[in-house]
Amino acid sequence: MTDPISDMLTRIRNAKMRKHEVVDIPLSKLKVELARILKEEGFIRNYRVVGESVKKNLRVYLKYVENDEPVISDLQRVSKPGRRVYVGKDQIPSVKGGIGVAILSTSKGLMTDQKSREAKVGGEVLCYIW
Repeated sequence: MTDPISDMLTRIRNAKMRKHEVVDIPLSKLKVELARILKEEGFIRNYRVVGESVKKNLRVYLKYVENDEPVISDLQRVSKPGRRVYVGKDQIPSVKGGIGVAILSTSKGLMTDQKSREAKVGGEVLCYIW
C-alpha cells in the first residue's frame, strides 16, 4: 500500500455508504491522530486501538444522525504521494465555507485548518472532510 491515509479515508467512506457502525483500519500513529481530530470535530463517535501485539487495528465508530444519515458527507484526499500540496500560513484553505474541515500536517503535528490559522503555521494539506 503506497498511501495509507487514502486507504483510511476510503475505508471510512465505504463503511459510511454501507451504513456500518464500525470500521477497522490497520494501525499507525498518523491514523490515530487523524481519528482524534475526527472525534474532536464531531465526525465520528469514538475510536479505539484493538488487537494483539503485531496485528493491531484502529477501530473507528461512525456517527449517524436521525434517519441513519451519516455525519460525514464526504472525504477528499488532497496531498497525495505523487503530488504533495503545501500551503503557507496565509493560504490555509476553508472547506465548504467553514462547514467542513481541512486537516494539515504541520511542524506542530496534525491540526485542523482553524487551529493552524490560530497557531499561524502552514503545512501539508492531507484531506478535506465535510
